[in-house]
Amino acid sequence: MIAKLCMVLIFIGVAVGVGIYCRRSTASVDGFVLGGRSVGPWMSAFAFGTSYFSAVVFVGYAGQFGWKYGIAAFWAGITNAILGSLLAWWVLGPRTREMTHRLGATTMPEFFGLRYDSKALRVAAAAIIFVFLIPYTASVYNGLSRLFGMAFGLPDEWCVIGMAVVTCIYVVVGGYMATVMNDFLQGIVMLVGIIAVIVAVLFNNGGFMPAITELSQMSSDLAPDMAGPFVSMFGPDPLNLLGVCILTSLGTWGLPQMVQKFYAIKSGPAVKQGAIISTLFAFVVAGGSYFLGGFGRLYSGQVEMGANGQPIYDSIIPTMLSTLPDLLIGIVIVLVLSASMSTLSSLVLTSSSTLTLDVLKGNVVKNMSEKGQLSTMRVLIIVFIVISAALALVQYHSSITFIAQLMGISWGALAGAFLGPFLWGLYWGRVSKAAVWASFIVGVGLTTGNMILGFVGTPLIASPINCGAIAMILSLVIVPLVSLVTKPVPFNVNPPSAEGAIDREYVRELHLQKEKEAKAASAE
Repeated sequence: MIAKLCMVLIFIGVAVGVGIYCRRSTASVDGFVLGGRSVGPWMSAFAFGTSYFSAVVFVGYAGQFGWKYGIAAFWAGITNAILGSLLAWWVLGPRTREMTHRLGATTMPEFFGLRYDSKALRVAAAAIIFVFLIPYTASVYNGLSRLFGMAFGLPDEWCVIGMAVVTCIYVVVGGYMATVMNDFLQGIVMLVGIIAVIVAVLFNNGGFMPAITELSQMSSDLAPDMAGPFVSMFGPDPLNLLGVCILTSLGTWGLPQMVQKFYAIKSGPAVKQGAIISTLFAFVVAGGSYFLGGFGRLYSGQVEMGANGQPIYDSIIPTMLSTLPDLLIGIVIVLVLSASMSTLSSLVLTSSSTLTLDVLKGNVVKNMSEKGQLSTMRVLIIVFIVISAALALVQYHSSITFIAQLMGISWGALAGAFLGPFLWGLYWGRVSKAAVWASFIVGVGLTTGNMILGFVGTPLIASPINCGAIAMILSLVIVPLVSLVTKPVPFNVNPPSAEGAIDREYVRELHLQKEKEAKAASAE
């Protein structure tokens, strides 16, 4: 118990200390929200990865999908690494960085407003972010609370309030730089922790081959006639597994808290380096989490079951870890604490900056000074953390399921609304306002409408995950189709230099170096 408690206290002390250290970078709005757009590749890559993989993935998704699909859930980790990280950095990173610099955009709604010359689109995007990020933020507390309850026997309230207070301190004091610096340290913990946990869990089950053998003898309700469904290549339900892969991978392309990492990276070459680092991080953390979850069925006699006879998915991973030594449990707690706090800080910073810069500034408060913007964002960070913590506690202590349902569609709604307008807006010069509105309406309308139909009767699409994946694909299709028949917004999407955004700084550096060498040669 003492070892676990010491590890947690050290972690909290470091997080707060980093926030205090980074307070000097928060003198301007650009510094507070984007770290002055000077963040290096390692910190940017780790910030992307730690914001991507929270306790929702490690505890919730890994347990749920590992239980349903067995070892095949590992495919979700692979697609997270390749599609959700590598291709996202390659396709979005250079253009996002260059275009947001050119436009002077700090947030995703501001990008929409400037790129499509529409204040209404900017406000609408900010409203969508506010509605769907708050329940997502609330859900981050869930997995952590279960693990703390397992390790320390603490009530959920203590866990929620403690994490909220610590995150609030270092984000309010240190802004974006405190977030990414803590993300880097937390990412190292996550890498070490996930490897240690996998080794320990397999060791507890006799090793890799005995665990696989035992898993191969179990049957699945999804494919009752299939031999060894949980060790097969694509699992007992490949189609729904594909939906999981699309939602959890393609979703990062349209999530504001993820895309914002490309705004802040300091140079074009750093994007290339960050792409590789982020991919390797995702492969280890996401791949390891889903791989670990694939062995959840080995603990079927110990997992907490619901009234409907189905397992409570958030209890699967904590059950698997409950038999580990105290030192390893301490590592796991710090791992999930790292994942949760990094995601939470990213979400609340995105929400507060969006509401301040895209809704209040220029609309509610006509002439908001830079100092006023900074103060407002800090206050809103506290407000958002309090609201999300309250929602989490309401969900714990009542039979209300709406919050959890809303979180379940948040990725689909956000990415379904934003993915098409953002991606096409980076690469195609004739996107229309009507196409952006159509994507917003379809993305939010399909996911929320499907959820409402599920409450009152039968949903249009049985799985909210598949619904979110369909919304993303529709967004990519709707934007070009509607743009072809409506008036486009004139915009030059090409970078202002022939070399392109990704290498412009590097080319300039080489040019200056050659000039110095030429001068030195002529002097001789």
